[in-house]
Amino acid sequence: MKSDSVKSGIERAPHRSLFKSMGYTDEELKRPLVGIANSANDIIPGHVELGRIVSAVKAGIRMAGGTPVAFGTIGICDGIAMNHVGMKYSLASRELIADSVEVMAISHAFDAMVMVCNCDKIVPGMLMAAARLNLPTVVVSGGPMLAGNYKGKKVDLVSVFEGVGAVRSGKMDVQALTEIEDSACPTCGSCAGMFTANSMNCLTEAIGMGLPGNGTIPAVMAARTRLAKEAGMKIMTLLKKGITPRKIMTEKAFSNAMVIDMTLGCSTNTVLHLMAIAKEAGVRIELDGFNDVSEKTPHLCNLSPAGRHHLEDLDQAGGVAAVMKELSRIGLIHTSCLTVTGKSVRENIAGCEIMDKSVIRSLKRPYHKQGGLAVLFGNMAKGGCVVKQSAVARKMLRHEGPARVFDSEEAATAAIMAGDIKKGDVVIIRYEGPKGGPGMREMLMPTSAIAGMGLDAEVALITDGRFSGGTRGAAVGHVSPEAMEGGALAVVEDGDKIMIDIPKRRITLKVSEEDIEKRLLKWHPPKAKISEGYMARYARMVSSGGQGAVVE
Repeated sequence: MKSDSVKSGIERAPHRSLFKSMGYTDEELKRPLVGIANSANDIIPGHVELGRIVSAVKAGIRMAGGTPVAFGTIGICDGIAMNHVGMKYSLASRELIADSVEVMAISHAFDAMVMVCNCDKIVPGMLMAAARLNLPTVVVSGGPMLAGNYKGKKVDLVSVFEGVGAVRSGKMDVQALTEIEDSACPTCGSCAGMFTANSMNCLTEAIGMGLPGNGTIPAVMAARTRLAKEAGMKIMTLLKKGITPRKIMTEKAFSNAMVIDMTLGCSTNTVLHLMAIAKEAGVRIELDGFNDVSEKTPHLCNLSPAGRHHLEDLDQAGGVAAVMKELSRIGLIHTSCLTVTGKSVRENIAGCEIMDKSVIRSLKRPYHKQGGLAVLFGNMAKGGCVVKQSAVARKMLRHEGPARVFDSEEAATAAIMAGDIKKGDVVIIRYEGPKGGPGMREMLMPTSAIAGMGLDAEVALITDGRFSGGTRGAAVGHVSPEAMEGGALAVVEDGDKIMIDIPKRRITLKVSEEDIEKRLLKWHPPKAKISEGYMARYARMVSSGGQGAVVE
């Protein structure tokens, strides 16, 4: 056992003494040490009850003959960090989480790991660490919150964000917004729609690193506690069999995750995260590979923000396993892939069926013939950019309009709230990329304001930043190369015509290459927005959005 290096032999008497100071017994020290990375805190709705999940995991580990050792990691609530300087730190926290888990696991010689986590950057950070460490690992999510109810209609966090825009445009009064605010988030858990947190929880299950149900069982359900106990027991089986993350997270497993990504209509952020996790696992994913998967994968689930269903509905309809079973009928799922159950995908989904075909549609009647995401290329994004095409109004799949250029999210949001953006405009928000932001902020406030004002079928938004999974509309993000790197986005001018053609996967700045080059010769990068501390270091080392925004 790896843990023998900290607890076995005469030379380790001092080490054992330290363990015993905390109450560990000789019997516990004879057993494998299983580290539990626990991101619980009092600031994220998806994390406030992770203590209950960790207790259940500990019970499972002890029942199966192991000794659990829990430690904490950081976590940022994207909703609370949204639309201010705090959001610059969100994506960058993913690297800190992965690094901190690596440091703890190696320093204390854990034999295996259980990652207890939830929400946007925490789940991918844990998966990156799992791939890097390659110790037997199970990931356990805290689960989604339930949707709220406002006057008989289901609501969620995005309802509140969009309500702000509705109030600003006179479509809603403040009292109604307050009532939605009080109703939208009725329980703990990751926000109820197919936003980034739940996207990553579902993809954790699809890639084989979470037990069946990990992606969809609501946080408040007893089944979530039982799942955590099962994870604690299962990690001991993986340890005995020598099943490690790199045996699970293979090229075919990433293909499965990408297919589920497309069929569920997941967040655009999954592109960044899957590329980063794959890099740690030694698997290469090219950005245009997402188009290849999207073009052959039907969109079967239409969850909030694009549709009316929520994670609780998907769970009751059969969850991720039922979706995988349906897709396996046409060979889109690699069913031979190994999972943390110790069994193959084929064995895991053998008895699964769709329980509600209004939530999970059959292959015969998909919402769309293609998957939820599309990657666009063109002179404005030679390194690619990403759009959630399943959340775009049909009339906006092809759009040409004049650019309205802003050098920060704050400036764009102020213009949108003031009513300065008109039908047909293409809003450009630049210098918000991984380097320029720094940190590649999510843009839920401006996109929600546009939607709340009823302009999401009239106005496009393009940025080198990124979008929340709660964003809907013609919102194109991850533009690479970003403006700070001297991409064409840096020299777009007010009034320039921009063509977005999602079906053809093209995005075009309708300015001649000669004029673009002339503009770039006169261009100089602006002063760094953050010049000290962690984000200054991050900006110097981070790659482009088109490469997953990983720290090199």
